Amino acid sequence: MSLIIVGTVAFDDVETPFGKSGRMVGGAASYIGLSASHFVKEQHLVSVIGDDFPQDFLDELTDRGVRLEGLERRDGEKSFYWSGKYHFDMNSRDTLATDLNVLATFSPKVPEAAKGARYVLLGNLDPAVQLSVLDQLPERPKLVILDTMNFWMDIALDALKDVLKRVDVLTINDEEARQLSGEHSLVKAAAKIHAMGPKTLIIKKGEHGALLFEDGRMFYAPALPLEDVLDPTGAGDTFAGGFAGYLAATDDISFDNMKRAVIMGSALASCTCEAFGTERLLNLSAEALEERIAQFAELVNFGQPA
Repeated sequence: MSLIIVGTVAFDDVETPFGKSGRMVGGAASYIGLSASHFVKEQHLVSVIGDDFPQDFLDELTDRGVRLEGLERRDGEKSFYWSGKYHFDMNSRDTLATDLNVLATFSPKVPEAAKGARYVLLGNLDPAVQLSVLDQLPERPKLVILDTMNFWMDIALDALKDVLKRVDVLTINDEEARQLSGEHSLVKAAAKIHAMGPKTLIIKKGEHGALLFEDGRMFYAPALPLEDVLDPTGAGDTFAGGFAGYLAATDDISFDNMKRAVIMGSALASCTCEAFGTERLLNLSAEALEERIAQFAELVNFGQPA
């Protein structure tokens, strides 16, 4: 099954306690596309870039099955740029610069070849842009996954609630779940968010794993303790891409398969953190990913009680 991915293809500049990246390729859709390509063989990218974006990265996406008819390239303009500095705990960060550039006037256009896709992942963007993508699809997809953040809850809550009514899965972190629901308990927060539209909710907890909620059922996926964490930028997008890619590849949206998809996303996200930017995803072999998935399986395997 093919997958539509919507999000930024951009530049990042990251500083952590363990080094500096310099200007590098980033953006939600970049991580999503690379991550999902480990499972799904056809993706349709909907995004916008300036004429400063490197062609070799676009060629890499194409080689991995990402179709670029929906990627708008604007001559004489610059791509979206973000710069940030992480604190020692690697969970909190300060934004140093956000240059919207081409993203400021982005109006997504879903290509005809993509309109029959059964799976859609709406990466973190203005809810109005996300709604526009859904409005262009002639039929409701089998599964719509939404990623968002507290910024949109602060400035575009009404539009975000409109999107929530039309999606099946929402992925946010624990702070965002509490803000959106007004509840401290994540179990109560999940119930309130379900009532807003999404049948399935994934609450990401960074180095403490992820929680999956659906129809009163819960699943917890731990995070793999890593020896070296160089850059967590894009880990959440990588998770979403792995999750969506696995579901699209298996064409199974049962709760049990979503549990497997959460593990796939978690395994890929853990790899992303081991290098700056997209470097680890670009060089991640199928064998290395299988080994990482096996590590996750061993992490939660306690056997049958005597």
